Amino acid sequence: MVFRLPMLRASRHVSNQHFFVAYAFIAKAAAVNTPKTAILRGKAGRACQNCAPFSPAPYVMHIDLLLSLIEVAATIAFALSGLIEATRKRMDIIGVLSVTFVSAFGGGTLRDVLLDRRPLFWVQHQEYVWLVLAMTLVAPLLLRAARHEIGDKLMEFADALGLGLFTISGASIALSAGMPPVIAILMGSLTAVFGGVSRDVLCNEIPKVFHDHRPYTMCTFIGCGIFLGLRELQLAPQLSTIFGIVSITGLRLLALAQHWHIPPWPPEKR
Repeated sequence: MVFRLPMLRASRHVSNQHFFVAYAFIAKAAAVNTPKTAILRGKAGRACQNCAPFSPAPYVMHIDLLLSLIEVAATIAFALSGLIEATRKRMDIIGVLSVTFVSAFGGGTLRDVLLDRRPLFWVQHQEYVWLVLAMTLVAPLLLRAARHEIGDKLMEFADALGLGLFTISGASIALSAGMPPVIAILMGSLTAVFGGVSRDVLCNEIPKVFHDHRPYTMCTFIGCGIFLGLRELQLAPQLSTIFGIVSITGLRLLALAQHWHIPPWPPEKR
Protein backbone atom coordinates (compact mmCIF):
# COMPACT_ATOMS: atom_id res chain seq x y z
CA MET A 1 0.00 0.00 0.00
CA VAL A 2 1.45 3.39 -1.03
CA PHE A 3 0.97 6.59 0.96
CA ARG A 4 1.29 9.89 -0.86
CA LEU A 5 2.61 12.77 1.10
CA PRO A 6 1.51 16.35 0.40
CA MET A 7 4.19 18.46 -1.17
CA LEU A 8 5.56 21.07 1.18
CA ARG A 9 7.04 24.24 -0.22
CA ALA A 10 9.17 26.40 1.98
CA SER A 11 8.27 30.04 1.70
CA ARG A 12 10.82 32.79 1.89
CA HIS A 13 10.06 33.03 5.63
CA VAL A 14 10.83 29.37 6.32
CA SER A 15 14.32 27.94 6.21
CA ASN A 16 15.28 24.66 4.58
CA GLN A 17 15.98 23.16 8.02
CA HIS A 18 12.41 23.74 9.14
CA PHE A 19 11.16 22.36 5.81
CA PHE A 20 13.07 19.11 6.24
CA VAL A 21 11.96 18.78 9.88
CA ALA A 22 8.29 19.22 8.99
CA TYR A 23 8.48 16.80 6.08
CA ALA A 24 10.23 14.14 8.18
CA PHE A 25 7.59 14.37 10.91
CA ILE A 26 4.79 13.91 8.37
CA ALA A 27 6.59 10.96 6.86
CA LYS A 28 7.05 9.37 10.27
CA ALA A 29 3.37 9.86 11.13
CA ALA A 30 2.35 8.22 7.86
CA ALA A 31 4.75 5.32 8.50
CA VAL A 32 6.37 5.81 5.11
CA ASN A 33 9.61 3.99 4.59
CA THR A 34 10.83 5.03 1.19
CA PRO A 35 14.32 6.05 0.14
CA LYS A 36 13.17 9.63 -0.41
CA THR A 37 11.62 10.01 3.02
CA ALA A 38 14.61 8.29 4.63
CA ILE A 39 16.87 10.90 3.02
CA LEU A 40 14.58 13.66 4.28
CA ARG A 41 14.60 12.27 7.79
CA GLY A 42 18.36 12.12 7.72
CA LYS A 43 18.56 15.75 6.66
CA ALA A 44 16.06 16.71 9.35
CA GLY A 45 18.09 14.91 11.99
CA ARG A 46 21.25 16.73 10.91
CA ALA A 47 19.35 20.02 10.90
CA CYS A 48 18.00 19.42 14.41
CA GLN A 49 21.50 18.85 15.72
CA ASN A 50 22.04 22.60 15.42
CA CYS A 51 18.78 23.38 17.27
CA ALA A 52 18.77 23.80 21.04
CA PRO A 53 16.29 21.28 22.51
CA PHE A 54 13.51 22.59 24.73
CA SER A 55 13.95 21.74 28.37
CA PRO A 56 11.57 22.63 31.23
CA ALA A 57 14.42 22.39 33.75
CA PRO A 58 14.95 26.18 34.20
CA TYR A 59 11.22 26.69 34.73
CA VAL A 60 11.01 23.89 37.30
CA MET A 61 14.18 25.16 38.96
CA HIS A 62 12.70 28.64 39.35
CA ILE A 63 9.50 27.29 40.92
CA ASP A 64 11.39 24.98 43.27
CA LEU A 65 13.67 27.83 44.33
CA LEU A 66 10.68 30.10 44.97
CA LEU A 67 8.93 27.46 47.07
CA SER A 68 12.12 26.83 49.05
CA LEU A 69 12.49 30.54 49.79
CA ILE A 70 8.85 30.73 50.84
CA GLU A 71 9.29 27.73 53.12
CA VAL A 72 12.36 29.26 54.78
CA ALA A 73 10.62 32.61 55.31
CA ALA A 74 7.49 30.91 56.69
CA THR A 75 9.57 28.80 59.08
CA ILE A 76 11.38 31.88 60.39
CA ALA A 77 8.14 33.86 60.76
CA PHE A 78 6.30 31.17 62.73
CA ALA A 79 9.41 30.37 64.77
CA LEU A 80 9.59 34.04 65.75
CA SER A 81 5.92 34.12 66.76
CA GLY A 82 6.35 30.99 68.90
CA LEU A 83 9.54 32.33 70.45
CA ILE A 84 7.88 35.63 71.42
CA GLU A 85 4.90 33.85 72.98
CA ALA A 86 7.13 31.41 74.91
CA THR A 87 9.34 34.17 76.31
CA ARG A 88 6.25 36.12 77.31
CA LYS A 89 5.14 33.10 79.35
CA ARG A 90 8.55 33.13 81.10
CA MET A 91 9.42 29.56 80.06
CA ASP A 92 12.84 28.06 80.54
CA ILE A 93 15.18 27.31 77.65
CA ILE A 94 13.65 23.89 76.97
CA GLY A 95 10.13 25.32 76.95
CA VAL A 96 11.12 28.14 74.62
CA LEU A 97 12.91 25.69 72.32
CA SER A 98 9.90 23.32 72.25
CA VAL A 99 7.34 26.01 71.49
CA THR A 100 9.57 27.55 68.82
CA PHE A 101 10.17 24.22 67.10
CA VAL A 102 6.51 23.20 67.13
CA SER A 103 5.43 26.62 65.83
CA ALA A 104 7.98 26.52 63.02
CA PHE A 105 7.62 22.89 61.92
CA GLY A 106 4.13 21.83 63.01
CA GLY A 107 2.17 22.97 59.96
CA GLY A 108 4.70 21.74 57.41
CA THR A 109 4.98 18.39 59.18
CA LEU A 110 1.20 17.91 59.07
CA ARG A 111 1.23 18.81 55.37
CA ASP A 112 3.96 16.29 54.58
CA VAL A 113 2.22 13.53 56.57
CA LEU A 114 -1.13 14.10 54.85
CA LEU A 115 0.48 14.22 51.40
CA ASP A 116 2.72 11.23 52.23
CA ARG A 117 5.92 13.17 51.52
CA ARG A 118 9.11 11.63 52.87
CA PRO A 119 11.41 12.70 54.31
CA LEU A 120 9.72 15.50 56.22
CA PHE A 121 10.78 18.94 55.04
CA TRP A 122 12.80 19.77 58.15
CA VAL A 123 14.50 16.37 58.04
CA GLN A 124 15.43 16.86 54.39
CA HIS A 125 16.69 20.38 55.08
CA GLN A 126 18.47 20.09 58.41
CA GLU A 127 19.72 23.66 58.10
CA TYR A 128 16.19 24.73 59.13
CA VAL A 129 16.72 23.04 62.50
CA TRP A 130 20.03 24.83 63.07
CA LEU A 131 18.45 28.13 62.02
CA VAL A 132 15.61 27.78 64.53
CA LEU A 133 18.06 26.67 67.23
CA ALA A 134 20.17 29.78 66.64
CA MET A 135 17.07 31.98 66.79
CA THR A 136 16.06 30.38 70.09
CA LEU A 137 19.43 31.17 71.67
CA VAL A 138 19.93 34.69 70.30
CA ALA A 139 16.51 36.29 69.75
CA PRO A 140 15.31 36.32 73.42
CA LEU A 141 18.34 38.41 74.36
CA LEU A 142 17.38 40.96 71.70
CA LEU A 143 13.68 40.90 72.55
CA ARG A 144 14.39 41.57 76.22
CA ALA A 145 15.34 45.14 75.36
CA ALA A 146 12.16 45.71 73.33
CA ARG A 147 9.07 47.19 74.90
CA HIS A 148 6.04 44.99 75.47
CA GLU A 149 4.00 46.82 72.83
CA ILE A 150 6.71 46.29 70.23
CA GLY A 151 6.75 42.58 71.04
CA ASP A 152 2.99 42.35 70.52
CA LYS A 153 3.14 44.13 67.17
CA LEU A 154 6.11 42.05 66.05
CA MET A 155 4.35 38.81 66.95
CA GLU A 156 1.18 39.84 65.09
CA PHE A 157 3.19 40.74 61.99
CA ALA A 158 5.27 37.54 62.13
CA ASP A 159 2.13 35.46 62.58
CA ALA A 160 0.36 37.17 59.65
CA LEU A 161 3.42 36.78 57.42
CA GLY A 162 3.83 33.12 58.32
CA LEU A 163 0.12 32.62 57.65
CA GLY A 164 0.44 33.87 54.09
CA LEU A 165 3.71 32.10 53.35
CA PHE A 166 2.74 28.68 54.70
CA THR A 167 -0.72 28.82 53.08
CA ILE A 168 0.63 29.32 49.56
CA SER A 169 3.45 26.85 50.20
CA GLY A 170 1.01 24.14 51.28
CA ALA A 171 -1.39 24.82 48.40
CA SER A 172 1.44 24.80 45.83
CA ILE A 173 2.84 21.50 47.09
CA ALA A 174 -0.65 19.97 47.10
CA LEU A 175 -1.18 21.05 43.48
CA SER A 176 2.22 19.61 42.55
CA ALA A 177 1.09 16.31 44.11
CA GLY A 178 -1.93 16.26 41.77
CA MET A 179 -4.57 17.27 44.31
CA PRO A 180 -7.77 19.02 43.13
CA PRO A 181 -8.20 22.74 43.92
CA VAL A 182 -10.50 22.24 46.92
CA ILE A 183 -7.98 19.91 48.56
CA ALA A 184 -5.18 22.36 47.78
CA ILE A 185 -7.09 25.12 49.58
CA LEU A 186 -7.69 22.93 52.61
CA MET A 187 -4.08 21.75 52.62
CA GLY A 188 -2.83 25.33 52.48
CA SER A 189 -5.08 26.36 55.37
CA LEU A 190 -4.08 23.38 57.52
CA THR A 191 -0.40 24.03 56.86
CA ALA A 192 -0.74 27.65 57.95
CA VAL A 193 -3.09 27.27 60.91
CA PHE A 194 -1.73 24.16 62.64
CA GLY A 195 1.54 25.77 63.75
CA GLY A 196 -0.25 28.63 65.50
CA VAL A 197 -2.79 26.29 67.09
CA SER A 198 0.02 24.08 68.44
CA ARG A 199 1.82 27.13 69.78
CA ASP A 200 -1.22 28.36 71.71
CA VAL A 201 -1.97 24.89 73.10
CA LEU A 202 1.59 24.49 74.40
CA CYS A 203 1.31 27.93 75.99
CA ASN A 204 -1.85 26.79 77.80
CA GLU A 205 -4.17 29.08 75.87
CA ILE A 206 -7.28 28.54 73.78
CA PRO A 207 -6.06 28.92 70.18
CA LYS A 208 -6.74 32.43 68.95
CA VAL A 209 -8.14 31.09 65.71
CA PHE A 210 -11.05 29.55 67.65
CA HIS A 211 -12.11 32.26 70.06
CA ASP A 212 -11.16 35.85 69.19
CA HIS A 213 -13.52 36.00 66.13
CA ARG A 214 -11.01 37.98 64.07
CA PRO A 215 -10.57 36.59 60.54
CA TYR A 216 -7.69 34.11 60.46
CA THR A 217 -8.56 30.92 58.62
CA MET A 218 -10.94 32.87 56.40
CA CYS A 219 -7.96 34.91 55.18
CA THR A 220 -6.28 31.70 54.00
CA PHE A 221 -9.42 30.62 52.11
CA ILE A 222 -9.69 33.97 50.32
CA GLY A 223 -5.97 34.15 49.54
CA CYS A 224 -5.91 30.58 48.23
CA GLY A 225 -8.89 31.38 46.02
CA ILE A 226 -7.04 34.38 44.57
CA PHE A 227 -3.90 32.27 44.08
CA LEU A 228 -5.75 29.50 42.24
CA GLY A 229 -7.77 31.99 40.19
CA LEU A 230 -4.63 33.71 38.96
CA ARG A 231 -3.12 30.34 38.06
CA GLU A 232 -6.21 29.54 35.99
CA LEU A 233 -5.76 32.86 34.19
CA GLN A 234 -2.27 31.67 33.17
CA LEU A 235 -0.49 34.36 35.18
CA ALA A 236 3.18 33.69 35.81
CA PRO A 237 3.55 31.34 38.81
CA GLN A 238 5.88 33.78 40.56
CA LEU A 239 3.32 36.59 40.34
CA SER A 240 0.36 34.45 41.38
CA THR A 241 2.38 33.21 44.37
CA ILE A 242 3.32 36.72 45.45
CA PHE A 243 -0.25 37.98 45.03
CA GLY A 244 -1.55 35.07 47.12
CA ILE A 245 0.91 35.70 49.96
CA VAL A 246 0.32 39.47 49.97
CA SER A 247 -3.47 39.04 49.95
CA ILE A 248 -3.46 36.66 52.95
CA THR A 249 -0.96 38.65 55.01
CA GLY A 250 -2.62 41.94 54.09
CA LEU A 251 -6.10 40.72 54.97
CA ARG A 252 -4.94 39.46 58.36
CA LEU A 253 -3.14 42.71 59.22
CA LEU A 254 -6.11 44.74 57.98
CA ALA A 255 -8.47 42.67 60.11
CA LEU A 256 -6.31 43.34 63.17
CA ALA A 257 -6.01 47.07 62.43
CA GLN A 258 -9.71 47.58 61.70
CA HIS A 259 -10.92 45.22 64.44
CA TRP A 260 -12.97 43.07 62.07
CA HIS A 261 -14.92 40.30 63.77
CA ILE A 262 -16.74 37.25 62.53
CA PRO A 263 -20.10 36.88 64.30
CA PRO A 264 -20.64 33.72 66.37
CA TRP A 265 -22.51 30.77 64.88
CA PRO A 266 -25.42 30.28 65.28
CA PRO A 267 -26.28 33.99 65.62
CA GLU A 268 -27.32 35.12 69.05
CA LYS A 269 -30.99 35.88 69.55
CA ARG A 270 -31.86 39.51 70.24
